[in-house]
Amino acid sequence: MNVVDKLSSQSAQGTSILDKLNDLIDGDSPETKSMKNLIAMVSQTDSTALILGETGTGKDIVAQAIHKCSKKKGALVTVNCAAIPSELLESELFGHEKGSFTGADKQRKGRFEQSSGGSLFLDEIGDMPLPLQAKLLRAIESRSIQRVGGAEDIKIDLRLICATHRDLDKKVESGEFRADLFFRINVLPINVPSLAERRTDIPSLQEKLLASLNLEDAVRPIFTPDAITALTKHNWPGNVRELKNVIERACIIFPGKEITSSNVYENLLRLKVPSVAEEQDALWEMTADLSGITNIDDNDLVSSPEDYLPHPKNYKNWFSFYDEIDLRRHLQDVEIVLIEEALEKTNNKVALAADKLKLRRTTLIEKMKKYSINVNQNIS
Repeated sequence: MNVVDKLSSQSAQGTSILDKLNDLIDGDSPETKSMKNLIAMVSQTDSTALILGETGTGKDIVAQAIHKCSKKKGALVTVNCAAIPSELLESELFGHEKGSFTGADKQRKGRFEQSSGGSLFLDEIGDMPLPLQAKLLRAIESRSIQRVGGAEDIKIDLRLICATHRDLDKKVESGEFRADLFFRINVLPINVPSLAERRTDIPSLQEKLLASLNLEDAVRPIFTPDAITALTKHNWPGNVRELKNVIERACIIFPGKEITSSNVYENLLRLKVPSVAEEQDALWEMTADLSGITNIDDNDLVSSPEDYLPHPKNYKNWFSFYDEIDLRRHLQDVEIVLIEEALEKTNNKVALAADKLKLRRTTLIEKMKKYSINVNQNIS
């Protein structure tokens, strides 16, 4: 019997570790199953676990799964190393003594002490400042910490779980991350697959995410089979976090409606509201029971093309879902797509494409050269 089979057979109340993991982590793709098997083995040890994966893949869910399947009775305490200013992070982790710095009017226990008997999850450890990395290494090796301003060694008993979307190998090479700390935390690495790598999980994830919103049947949108297919074909650069955002967006734009593949492409993935005709139909259904409605000419509802473009404010909450954005690359990709589309719509006539883009013809030609967009055309 292998390790996984042994873990599967373990049961205090008829529920194996893998059964518990299936409740915590959705999906049955080969990649997800492999990850669950590794989590099951890791959870039964006290060694430090390192969770690696892109932003939005659910590294925090994996950390919770490791803790809940372990033998630790204490709490899971989470610290996002990228979200706390470096000058405050040391006190947050290790605590401080009264009077150790301005404002320290009383003794405070840090997250290490708070998680003793349980697990400490250091999210985005790749962003931890170098000076603090040395103190973390000492805490891991000695199983003890010292509060800021203190001299007493305080013993700790916890499972350390770390996570990052950074390439720690490269950060070690560049000197931004200590090699000895990397080797110390890289005992049991768990690679969380991107959503694009486990596309077969998307239908079940969609159902689970939709169910988690606890919507009434009257406002719960219905994804058609072709809509589910469209979801599985998307590359999902934002991973599960992006999928969750799309599901919530569907509930707002299509409450109680049937969602097709066209809706997925045009309205949900591209941050575009339904067309005027679709909105009119929806408004008519919503106001069918009202009286005294005056007919409105279609022309009164048509506004400028700019009104249907993604609004700049759509990006306002970007950093609520993602840690960073390559702004130059993103704007370049947008330019390329729009230029190519304008050329296609005008049969590669640069002058007409420039008019559609509200650019000078010479400016468009310069951009085409810059982005290596070549077409058979007469630019005279």
